[in-house]
Amino acid sequence: MHFVDTQPVPARLAIDARQRVPEMIRRTVDQILEQMPVYGRAEFVPHDELTRSVAVNIAVALRTLEGAQPPDMSQVAATGRLRAHQGAPLPELLRAYRIGLTQVWLEFTGLVRDTTELVAVTSAIWALMDDYAEALTTSYRDTSASMMLAHQNRRCALVEALFSGGSEGSLWDIARVLDLALDGTFVVVAAETPALGHEGLPQIESRLRARCLASAWRLTPDLQVGVVSLRHPTASPAIVELIQEDIAGRVGVSPVYSGLGNTARALHLARVALSSLPPGRPGMAQFNDSPLAGLVASAPEASVQLAHQVLRAILDLPGEDRNVLLLTLRAWFECQGSTKLTAQRMFCHPNTIRHRLKRVTDELGRSLTDPADIVEIGTALRALSIFPGTAHLPPPAGPA
Repeated sequence: MHFVDTQPVPARLAIDARQRVPEMIRRTVDQILEQMPVYGRAEFVPHDELTRSVAVNIAVALRTLEGAQPPDMSQVAATGRLRAHQGAPLPELLRAYRIGLTQVWLEFTGLVRDTTELVAVTSAIWALMDDYAEALTTSYRDTSASMMLAHQNRRCALVEALFSGGSEGSLWDIARVLDLALDGTFVVVAAETPALGHEGLPQIESRLRARCLASAWRLTPDLQVGVVSLRHPTASPAIVELIQEDIAGRVGVSPVYSGLGNTARALHLARVALSSLPPGRPGMAQFNDSPLAGLVASAPEASVQLAHQVLRAILDLPGEDRNVLLLTLRAWFECQGSTKLTAQRMFCHPNTIRHRLKRVTDELGRSLTDPADIVEIGTALRALSIFPGTAHLPPPAGPA
């Protein structure tokens, strides 16, 4: 009686190939190390771990081809998750699997009896390779996405801590994760958002990165704020120029400052610079880095109260009179008290400037020759320039 073998070809060959498993493992590992430099240099996976992984995956492949159990993709998925955490590139990972299954196929081809068996075993192994590639890619990408989300969440938390004033101890961790120098030079940028969830400065982080400038950004409902690391303090104009390329709303820039721990104060100054711009029109302003400007910005309520107290008589004048006197007074300060230069700046006769300044002193009851009065008037003008929206508001209520 003639015996007919009803066992599937891949199953029979998988059983016959068991005794050759050590040799398949050795050849697979050797080819991976020879053909793939990232594995050869053990950049992500140590050689002994690679050997163990190859042994496990070849054993799983043979069991699957034997058909004794449903296809088991759990080991493949576990490898994909592990390699994602290790940072190994997905294309290289897929190539390593192809090398391993090719070795299994080569072993099987030495055991086939005819072309029909060769076709059957080839189809089975490459179908298995497709299943492996799908499971590996899915687990790798899912893990990478989860890791990226976790990293982004941590990065957002650290950026928030930086802008709110992190403790000295946490600054080291913030600087390391955000890739910012702890004692470097920075500016803070605050940009209005055109709509909820939309950036006021689209793709600004990647645009800065293209110029080798590190930065960290946070998006809130009304502002996009970021700290930009400068390679040199003189790089600030280049940053300003880059920001001006694509502005959707008002943008405020802090003065250049040193030390990551000063970021919270710089954010306040960037906000002040933004608020100095008229609403509804795109534009950019950088905070004037002067001691007086810093003092005024650090105490906004007191500064606005001072401005109204000192300049109340002019602020109460009709619109045209008020604007002319304030512009003249501001120009006079910017021209270091020179009537001639002020007249040139305002395109009028020096006598006109003298007449306006006389009216200013009459209205205010203060002198432009008394140092104490000059300091108070100059500070009040600076407060109005930093907080322009308060010029037409009622004066802040004083203490009860």
